[in-house]
Amino acid sequence: MKKVFPIIIVLISLSLIGTIYIQYSWIRTMLVNKHDEIQFKLLRTLEEVSKELIEQKGTLPSLKNYRTKPGFSLPSDQFQLELMKPATITQKFTEFEIQEKIVNTLRRQGLKDIKFEFAITGDISAPSADFEIKSPLFLQQLEDTVSNLQLQIPLQPQSGSDFENLMPVQIMMLIIPDIKKLVLEQMRWMIIGAIFFTLMIISAFYITVSALLRQKKLSEIKNDFINNMTHELKTPLATISLAIDALKNEKVIQDRSKMDYFNGIIKEENKRMNKHVETILQAAVMDRQEIQLTKQPLQVNSLINEILSNYALQLHEKNGVVELQLNAKRDLINADPVHFRNLISNLIDNAVKYSKGNLLLKINTSNTNRNLIIRFEDNGIGMSKETVRRIFEKFYRAHTGNIHNVKGFGLGLSYVKTIIDAHNGKIKVDSTLGRGSTFTIEVPLLKERIVPEQQAAVSIT
Repeated sequence: MKKVFPIIIVLISLSLIGTIYIQYSWIRTMLVNKHDEIQFKLLRTLEEVSKELIEQKGTLPSLKNYRTKPGFSLPSDQFQLELMKPATITQKFTEFEIQEKIVNTLRRQGLKDIKFEFAITGDISAPSADFEIKSPLFLQQLEDTVSNLQLQIPLQPQSGSDFENLMPVQIMMLIIPDIKKLVLEQMRWMIIGAIFFTLMIISAFYITVSALLRQKKLSEIKNDFINNMTHELKTPLATISLAIDALKNEKVIQDRSKMDYFNGIIKEENKRMNKHVETILQAAVMDRQEIQLTKQPLQVNSLINEILSNYALQLHEKNGVVELQLNAKRDLINADPVHFRNLISNLIDNAVKYSKGNLLLKINTSNTNRNLIIRFEDNGIGMSKETVRRIFEKFYRAHTGNIHNVKGFGLGLSYVKTIIDAHNGKIKVDSTLGRGSTFTIEVPLLKERIVPEQQAAVSIT
């Protein structure tokens, strides 16, 4: 697993980078193609509009610039004049009519509701010199040649028509403001889709890597747990085996004190094994969330004193000193006596196991308005920030090189956190590596009910 995991990460990373690069290249190519497509449609629009303007007659009267001669009838005179000098586009159409033709043609080309400016000029050598018809913002948009797309087409009759070389050549100009924005708007759903699916791929990559890391972590925890469990169970079994062999010795059989000594060893090691099995069973119960609390009123100060008396031998072996400051005047809580006892025992046991030199354990209790505060402070080896962050994880143990230098399965503090949560309490850890740790527990106080007789007695006093 250790060798395969980096290879999997590298392969997935390369696949993700390649996919993102292909998506980026595809979007860039599509933007260029879309720009060319829009430009082609705009040119088609200009061609169709110019053809309509040349072939059709507008609403403006074409007689205003004509001089009729006396003696000629009106129809024949107009007909001859138009043959000799056809009217220009600006004489035949208004600005609104030209704009409407452009809008309708753009709609047919699939470019509905796009912004544009247009103008018609008669000077082909200098198109911007004299604009006979122009939209309101044409001159303003004409100045920006970077962001805007400018197109133009000559307005002249088709080759071979009757009006060829008779009609003055004019130029129609079309400006599309901010062409890049228009291209992006035309492709927005494709871009959104590409980004969405890219994010999905990144999310899948993240989930996959996270799952692999979790699996790797679980594998390490499993191996660590099996090694610890094997060591913890083999040690008492070996001790019991040696004690039994000793009991078979004739000298031991004849000495009652030695018999009692070895029987005591067997009994203590048996208790030790039972405790390990109970710890593992507690972990299984917590996994299934089957902890059932039998809550009852509990005096915490008395409970702490009682539990400490059971640790007298271990504290003596560690040259340990316990400073008790049970300052809480209200220490009555509603708790499960078995689980809460185990909770305090685990915290004291944790301080003893991770002590260095002469152990100094400070335990104090205090009150807030509604809660009881229990504080355990030791001068042990302390913890790093990473250990503090993970200390309540199941099976997690802070190693110091040798995997068996500290006994246990890494279940104690996980159990403590579970029991604290079950009692609607809080636990906080402060620790400095090499200087010790402090565990602070906060649990709700039991709401005491004062009966009327007690209340009267209190008031008299």
